[in-house]
Amino acid sequence: MNNIQAEKYPILFGAIDTSDRLTAAATFDFFQEIAINHAEHLGVGREDFIKSGQAWVLSRFSVLWDRRPKWKEEVTVRSWPRGGEKLFALRDYDIRDAEDKPIVRGRSGWIILDIEKRRPLRPQTVMEKLPLNDGLNALTGIPSSLDTRADYTRIGERKAAYSDIDYNGHVNNTRYIQWVQDTIEPGILETAAQMRLDINYLSEVKFGETVEIWTAPIDGSDADAGVAAGAFGAADWAYSFEGRRADADDKAAVFRVELRIK
Repeated sequence: MNNIQAEKYPILFGAIDTSDRLTAAATFDFFQEIAINHAEHLGVGREDFIKSGQAWVLSRFSVLWDRRPKWKEEVTVRSWPRGGEKLFALRDYDIRDAEDKPIVRGRSGWIILDIEKRRPLRPQTVMEKLPLNDGLNALTGIPSSLDTRADYTRIGERKAAYSDIDYNGHVNNTRYIQWVQDTIEPGILETAAQMRLDINYLSEVKFGETVEIWTAPIDGSDADAGVAAGAFGAADWAYSFEGRRADADDKAAVFRVELRIK
């Protein structure tokens, strides 16, 4: 059994910003591809799940950038399952440099969905078929949820377009990271040496739907407390983001993000 999926890539030109370094959204692209490849190798990929009437649904993701690799730098992207936690199947990730040092680390939580009943299934029936990789933690301290805030300010909106939609017919998980990136002053991201991003995926967005982007600062007391900040430390810049369904009367949230930058 392939306990860990590892693939070598150069950092491509389309994955960097003007600082010549890997962007947050491109990192999620790397992690998405290697997770799909590993699931296929382990017999729990898309086609296997379709036959059993199940589907993987990404619920939360946390990524910590200790260093952002540069254009043309060859890196090794790795991913591996980490067992289950309540209703969640966990999967870890890292990106390692030429000296085999982890420079980006991540952890995701997935729900296994019964497609017909639209209900989550307990992951144990699938996890028992997979390597547990006990003790192989890329990132500890993944928050269970991100709380809404009272002081959000609306800063824009995005209408889900063709390029946002994936095979499953909804906005791809990586696009939400791009949407958040696009609301931030470019200089803040370009000069970021280290970053920590936590996202909760709350509801799917279909083609043509409009999502409003709201943001609020995370004050110093919040940034130094909690699970996410505890694994990162004090940040120079810390903001919360929320995507809200514009066409809904209750403006229901479809995703929440916390981004911390040093």
